[in-house]
Amino acid sequence: MNSPAEQPGSMPGTDASAVGASGPTAAGPSAAVLTAPVLAAAGLVKVYPPAGRAGQPSIALAGVSLELAEGACLGVVGESGCGKSTLARLLVGLERPTAGTVLLQGQPVTNFRRPELARRLQLVSQDPFSSLNPRLTVASALTEVLLVHRRVPGRKQAEQRVAELLDMVSLGPQFASRLPHEMSGGQAQRVAIARAIAAEPQILILDEPTSALDVSVRAGIVNLLARLRSELALSYLFISHDMAVIRQLSDQIGVMYAGRFVERGPWQSVMSAPLHPYTRALLTAVPEPHPDGSLLGSADDLAHDAPDTGKVQVAASGRTGCPYFPRCPIRIDKCLTDDPPLEVVTGAHEAACYRAGVAVESGGVPAESGGVPAESGGPPGERA
Repeated sequence: MNSPAEQPGSMPGTDASAVGASGPTAAGPSAAVLTAPVLAAAGLVKVYPPAGRAGQPSIALAGVSLELAEGACLGVVGESGCGKSTLARLLVGLERPTAGTVLLQGQPVTNFRRPELARRLQLVSQDPFSSLNPRLTVASALTEVLLVHRRVPGRKQAEQRVAELLDMVSLGPQFASRLPHEMSGGQAQRVAIARAIAAEPQILILDEPTSALDVSVRAGIVNLLARLRSELALSYLFISHDMAVIRQLSDQIGVMYAGRFVERGPWQSVMSAPLHPYTRALLTAVPEPHPDGSLLGSADDLAHDAPDTGKVQVAASGRTGCPYFPRCPIRIDKCLTDDPPLEVVTGAHEAACYRAGVAVESGGVPAESGGVPAESGGPPGERA
C-alpha cells in the first residue's frame, strides 16, 4: 500500500508546506481555495441529560475542533467511550451539538436539506447488518439510493450502475440478489460501502468499519478504502480504536480522550514520537486494569510528584484539571488544577500536555515507561 504521507492534508496549525506536491506552491486566492477544508468543526460540545433524577449529565464531547482537507484522511483514535462515535453522528447531522458548529464547505450543515447533505456526506457504521434493511436484496438497497439521490435516470440504468458498484467493492454480480443474512460480515461491509458511494459523496465518515471483522477480512476492507479514496478523490474521517489500522489510511491522526483531542498531527510524528502519555499507552498496547497508571510507568515515576489519593479522586470526577491526570505517570501538581489546551508543540504536531512541551524543548520525550526525564530521552527515532 502506498504511504498515506503522499496524500495532501491540513489541520489547524499547519501551513502551506503541509500541502502535497500537487497542491499550490505560492500564496494567493487559488491556494486558499485548494487548502480550504471540506469539513470543519469548531468547539463541538455534546451533553446528554441525566438518565434519572439522581444521575448526572454525561459530557460526550468537550470542545472538539477539527479540519478535513479535500482528498485527505483524518484518523481519529481512542478507547471506547471517548466520544468518537458521538463526533461522527454530529458531523453527519444525525444529532445536534449542545454547542459549537459543523461546517461543510464553509457552510453550516444546518443550512443543507437532509437529501442534499446525504449526497455530500455519508456515514459507514461499525455494524453493516444494522444499517442494511434485512428485507431488501443488495440490488434493491443500492437501487433505492441511486433513485432517491437521482444518480441515474431510471431503473434500467440503475441495474447497470449496481453492477458497477459491486465491481468497485470487489463483489461479483451474484451478490445482487442476496439478502444481508446471506453474506459474511466482510461482504456485508463491502455492500455498506457500495451503498455509501452510490450517492457519490465527497466525504465518508467511517465509524470503526473494520472493528467487527476478522484480521484477514479487515485488511481487505482497508485496502478497498484506500483504493476508493484514490479513484474517487474522497475525503475520509476514519474512526477506530486500533492504531495499526489508523496508520494505514491516515494523513493526520487525532487521539481522543474524555471527549477531546489530546494529541494530533501528521501520522509519522504521532506514531514515531508521541507527545502525550495516553498516545504512548495506545501505541504500546499495555493493558491498564488499575487507574493509578502503574502499568504505564515505573514505581519511581509514579511516586514522583504524585498527589495524594484524595486529589486524584477529585480530578477523576472531571471537575477540574487534566482529564488524564488520574492515569498519568508523568503528572505534576499543575495538572490537578489546570486543563492543558491543545497547542502546537513542534511543527504541525499538537498535544494537550504540559510535560510534552518541556520534553520537546529539551530535546527528548518521555520513554515508554512515561516518566524518564527529558534529558534522558533518545533521538526522535527512538522515542516511544
